[in-house]
Amino acid sequence: TTRYVMLLHLPAGYTPALVRDALIAKIATLPDQLRRSLTWDQGSEMHLHGQFTQATGMPVYFCDPHAPWQRGSN
Repeated sequence: TTRYVMLLHLPAGYTPALVRDALIAKIATLPDQLRRSLTWDQGSEMHLHGQFTQATGMPVYFCDPHAPWQRGSN
C-alpha cells in the first residue's frame, strides 16, 4: 500500500541466509509505524521467511505465481 522501497546490497550473493540477515538489519532502521508487513514474490531467497518474522515481528506475504502486480513496486 505504501509503495515504500528499500534496496539491499548483497555483494556475496542472495542465498536465503544472506537475504534474511540483510533484511533484518535493514528493517531495524525503519520507524516502528513502517514495520507492518513485507510482500515478496515467489523467489527462493525468502526460504527463511519464518526466521525473519521471528526476528522482526513482521509477517511476510507472498504474491501469487505470475502476479507481480500484487507487490507494491516492480
